[in-house]
Amino acid sequence: MAGTNGKGSVCAYLDGMLRSEQKRTGLFTSPHLVKINERIVIDGQMISDERFLEVFEETMQAVDKMKEAGLSHPTFFEFLFGMAVLAFAESGVEYAVLETGLGGRLDATNAVESPAASVITSIGFDHEQYLGDTLEKIASEKAGIIKPHVPVYYAQTTGESDSVIEKEAKKRGSFCKKIGKDAYEILGIEDKHIAFSCLNDYYGTTTWKLNNIGLYQPHNALLAMEVMRGLFGENGHPHLWKEALEAVRWRGRMEEVLPGVYVDGAHNISAVKAFAETVEKAGFADAVLFSAVRDKDYEEMIKYLCEHTEAACYIVTQIEDARGTRADELGVVFRKYTDKPVRVIGSVKDAFEYAVSSRRGGNVYCLGSLYLTGMIEGYLGSRENQIRGGR
Repeated sequence: MAGTNGKGSVCAYLDGMLRSEQKRTGLFTSPHLVKINERIVIDGQMISDERFLEVFEETMQAVDKMKEAGLSHPTFFEFLFGMAVLAFAESGVEYAVLETGLGGRLDATNAVESPAASVITSIGFDHEQYLGDTLEKIASEKAGIIKPHVPVYYAQTTGESDSVIEKEAKKRGSFCKKIGKDAYEILGIEDKHIAFSCLNDYYGTTTWKLNNIGLYQPHNALLAMEVMRGLFGENGHPHLWKEALEAVRWRGRMEEVLPGVYVDGAHNISAVKAFAETVEKAGFADAVLFSAVRDKDYEEMIKYLCEHTEAACYIVTQIEDARGTRADELGVVFRKYTDKPVRVIGSVKDAFEYAVSSRRGGNVYCLGSLYLTGMIEGYLGSRENQIRGGR
């Protein structure tokens, strides 16, 4: 699974539907939000600390042999991928859903020689210093996961990126299917669920629901559904997929963590645009909390946010990471593009609490970095544990 945005969601939807078909699954995703074990999931459950340590030690033994043979030490991501593959093999996993870490062509996950399918989600600008400064170059890196005669499923994005994927698939002799935004219809949002229908006969008149309000998620879900359709054909059970999709809860993606308080991992301009589309539909926001890392074009993200979201106030903070942008710098940029109040709060915990206290019947949104999302999720988890411990 390669792509700029939506990889984690599509992986989660695919994993859920595979399990609904009674298949043993392994899910490898990145980054983790709170705990590193999140990256290695078997049959819907992240591996335990004990199992993580066992697989770590086994993988380390293999690395020692590599070093003895004069090979270099694997990177952090490569090591974790090795751990995941080992854990999946030892658990008898039938289907492994693998998310690339960066790009595709040179990614560790691309070591898989003959996957059942290659999947590419929406493509946009991110990591340009590694992947290239045009959509064609970025798409070319993502399309590097395409293998000879292995079916390819991809989310329609732009003409430039779509044509790159189509050409690579043709060169490899691979069946290629584009999933466009005209392949489904959003029916509405009710009780924190988005409902949609698919515009083809295979799915009939079924109304599908997702446990999410993101307007971008039906496109991700349909991409996963089409992969399932390709894998199982007439032997598939779409009524089971429907139940599985509605049960999937992918953390940090337009996730309601408290009543009316949402966190979203949007951290590039394409994701911010998709986020803003959902917020515009939902209406006025009481507050927007934002943070970002230095190597992202955060000014472009902030400008778009201010122009396309109606918020009573904006709150900026600094994530606890060496790459984190200073809160006061973010505040200066926000004030360039909005005349609404901008509150600068250095501590993520304090900034989040202030944002929550700002709610006056509307919604509160937190975005800009998966690090911010992870810190909020971690804080809420520790707070919940303290509450339980005090009972």
